[in-house]
Amino acid sequence: MEKVLDIYKQPYDSQNPVVCMDESPKQLIAETRIPIPASPGKLEKHDYEYERRGMCNVFLAFEPLAGKRMVEVTERKTKKDWAHFMEDISDQYETAKKIKIVMDNLNTHEPGSFYEAFPPEKAKALWDRFEFIYTPKHGPG
Repeated sequence: MEKVLDIYKQPYDSQNPVVCMDESPKQLIAETRIPIPASPGKLEKHDYEYERRGMCNVFLAFEPLAGKRMVEVTERKTKKDWAHFMEDISDQYETAKKIKIVMDNLNTHEPGSFYEAFPPEKAKALWDRFEFIYTPKHGPG
């Protein structure tokens, strides 16, 4: 935990940006009934019933000190999906020496993910662009 907190205390450095990354599965839903529109003195009304329309994954990267964020929605959350999102992050920081990426230690967040998605030379080059700072599973108690 101390390493993560030390990273967050560092001053802004465009050559070594600190980027936080996470992903989250989301359920896609649709209304089953048409909402009743608002009218004078009455709020719009929605029925609580919905129809499930599948799932998606939302990747998010955020550079707090620059106010920069990147979002990508994918159908799944696979190693290849993660590797391609990391490529997108790398592309946003072409002039940076090293991108400090703060993230959890999920099973997709590993070098092998790059090698599943890209040829070996590109996979290695992408892996070398990042300094990985993994958040602990549990904070201090």
